[in-house]
Amino acid sequence: MIAAVARAARGPGIDCVAVAFPNYSLEDHWQRGDAATAIARGRWTTVVLQQGPSALPESRVLLREYARKFAGAIRRVRAAPALYMVWPASARFADFDDVRTSYQLAARDVRGLFLPVGEAWRTVWKRDSRVELYGPDGFHPTQTATYLAALTIYQRLTGRSPLGVPPPFAMPPARAALLQRAAADTNAAL
Repeated sequence: MIAAVARAARGPGIDCVAVAFPNYSLEDHWQRGDAATAIARGRWTTVVLQQGPSALPESRVLLREYARKFAGAIRRVRAAPALYMVWPASARFADFDDVRTSYQLAARDVRGLFLPVGEAWRTVWKRDSRVELYGPDGFHPTQTATYLAALTIYQRLTGRSPLGVPPPFAMPPARAALLQRAAADTNAAL
């Protein structure tokens, strides 16, 4: 979705490769080795790290520990680490602040870029609480939320405004404008 947003913005292209396995933490990825192998191939400018919400103290410790391990591998290929702040499950809605704290601390630990996607969710809901960002399972994002994430990350990676960047799928123009403004305002508030 980030590559599609970059194409729609008609700015610099973004090539993305994902190394992700269901229900894997950064520790699991580190142990498996696929992510470290992909990082070692080089040619990256930024490597985005993300695991579950990490709102619990023990999850925060592991997020920070393995972000540091990955950051070493990332910096060896002259790339920058970035931490993708997610959101808590809908059943743990009150955990948003703890999720933000965990990802901000991990980004600070590795002198990396903080990608405030979970904060962009809250920005949207402050403006229109009816926007559906949670999928049917109450955890994974809707297509709308994925577009919001891509806008937020696109701006942080490129420095280019997400305003006016059309979604790569059908969406009412007013909804797209709401998401674009929320991504821009969230990033501006950092």
